[in-house]
Amino acid sequence: MKEVPLSKLCFIRKINTTKSVLLIASTLILVTIILYHHHHHHHHLPLFPLSSDGNSSRCNIFLGEWIWNPDATYYTNTTCDLIRNQQNCMKYGRPDTDSLKWRWKPNDCELRILDPFEFLKLVRGKSMAFVGDSVGRNQMQSLLCLLSKVEKPVNVSYTTDKQRYKRWRYPSYNFTVANFWTPFLVRAEQAEADAPIATALFNLYLDEYDVKWTNHIDEFDYIIISAGHWFYHPTMFYENGKLVGCLYCSSVNSTLQVSYGYGKAFQTAFKAINSSPKFKGTTYLRTISPSHFENGLWNKGANCPRKKPFNSSSEIKLDDGASSLYKAQVDEFKVAEEEGKKNGKRFRLLDTTHAALLRPDGHPNSYAHWPEEKNVTFYYDCVHWCLPGPIDSWNDLLLEMLRMDHN
Repeated sequence: MKEVPLSKLCFIRKINTTKSVLLIASTLILVTIILYHHHHHHHHLPLFPLSSDGNSSRCNIFLGEWIWNPDATYYTNTTCDLIRNQQNCMKYGRPDTDSLKWRWKPNDCELRILDPFEFLKLVRGKSMAFVGDSVGRNQMQSLLCLLSKVEKPVNVSYTTDKQRYKRWRYPSYNFTVANFWTPFLVRAEQAEADAPIATALFNLYLDEYDVKWTNHIDEFDYIIISAGHWFYHPTMFYENGKLVGCLYCSSVNSTLQVSYGYGKAFQTAFKAINSSPKFKGTTYLRTISPSHFENGLWNKGANCPRKKPFNSSSEIKLDDGASSLYKAQVDEFKVAEEEGKKNGKRFRLLDTTHAALLRPDGHPNSYAHWPEEKNVTFYYDCVHWCLPGPIDSWNDLLLEMLRMDHN
């Protein structure tokens, strides 16, 4: 299963060959055709946190609003050299810096901006893995940039596939951060090897581990797990080695919902963690990350041109499809959390969905590319997040949760 870099998504040469189609897909863009629509077109469900985890009795840190913060940002694309070109919006000419000047304000308390010294002190001697797709990697890179004020990490990746499986170490703190690219969380394979990845059919083995990450669970103290947009691929679902149904296919009688495969994948991922004998750490489920395509379909001119956050949940709500995925992952989280209590494993809900939903201005949109490219068809990125950008606040929330567990 080959990840197609977003750079290739952004620049599809105007030639009529199958190869040109191959370049369309990015790591995540696929789901957004359906996952999040502009809020005028759908009946929406309100988003309520479904777990008290991460909340103290006096404050739910996941419900709030974005407030103006002239002190931002805390790093730039010149002070942090770890930003991928696909998220480096300033480098590629995004003119407005106002989108950087906001901070997340929970309704009933203040959320502190991440203090890199405090973060590194709390995780001294520990290791943290980001497990999931490229939005998970996006959050990891945000964290590396936020910590870069204190120390530049050493690249200690030991695989040849360094974009998908990367490790960084902070020598002064003996702290390691790793990234495992597993967009479906479970074992998956592309059904037709040479099909364009944007529309490729995948076989998903919903009850089988993706050993590329599950074999490493015991090496970590913290696992931050997330997934989303790949689950809107046409998919054949297998359980116990048998075909049980499919998504967007005509060849099988049993057509299942996206949320079916999504929930089962989390169930299997959590089972891998809970059945890992030496892992006694904390697992964070980072909830689904909204994209913000407007004005059409993602591959037919849709974009995300907004320049500021939505004011509050009265302005936008998660749509029904996204709500069903959110609910599916949180339901599996709750089951895993109870199971984990039996053998010293902690599960925490890092519920970034609401805060992210209110930030249609935080995506690269058209500023994620190499300006010197000529003769191209353009696709906008309304899935990943600019660095610096709103995704930095996910790590403010992460530090707050580390603090709660530390006290």
